[in-house]
Amino acid sequence: MIRADGLSKNFGAVVAAENVSFSAEDGKVTALLGPNGAGKSTTLRMLCGVLAPSRGDAQIDGISVASDGTAARRQIGALPHNAGLYDRLTARENIAYFGALHGLSKAELGARIDQLAQQLEMAEIIDRRVQGFSQGQKVKTAIARALVHDPKNVLLDEPTNGLDVMATRAVRDIVLQLKAEGRTVLFSSHVMQEVTNLCDHIVIISGGQVRFDGSPEALRQATGMDSLEESFVQISEAATGVAS
Repeated sequence: MIRADGLSKNFGAVVAAENVSFSAEDGKVTALLGPNGAGKSTTLRMLCGVLAPSRGDAQIDGISVASDGTAARRQIGALPHNAGLYDRLTARENIAYFGALHGLSKAELGARIDQLAQQLEMAEIIDRRVQGFSQGQKVKTAIARALVHDPKNVLLDEPTNGLDVMATRAVRDIVLQLKAEGRTVLFSSHVMQEVTNLCDHIVIISGGQVRFDGSPEALRQATGMDSLEESFVQISEAATGVAS
């Protein structure tokens, strides 16, 4: 389980996140939604321990990110918005490098990478250099890198951004597989179709604050809208005082 407890972040006079609190549960897919600049990526970075909060804390499976960031990060597999792969390394080498950082032995890494290559249908690219990969191939490699240490909690920042239809479907299948395995999946997205098809829980952030926290059905009921997209727009506009 991932839990945010009053996470706040200031960059000088700019408030990027203010008192953000919510939980993402095991075996469920939680969407973190919000307009551009709402504070989603800042929140995800604080949850991962990459960015220190100005106030508040996060817990990963009960481990405080502030008190024991190293132990908390071991419980997380993260896919950043930009994959950040090393172009001159093969997919296998990229994955192995991060597995080694998590303390996996060479024997463990070999078996785990072979397992992930099969699971993510990467056999044809696993020993190719990343340079020249399609966006979909890069995302698959980055997801494998995030999963190499077998984390119970997975954070995905806009995982289908820039992907074609087939690659997007593949990522959705991966998310559903992670859910079926009982993992906590927290992802940000601007694609409401993904939210409709994948999510059990929705958290909407606007202006750095949580504006909604509940199920898709609860969001529809709260706004009186049948469409999640229209519901999201209504909540976001109410928070910013902008009318469409």
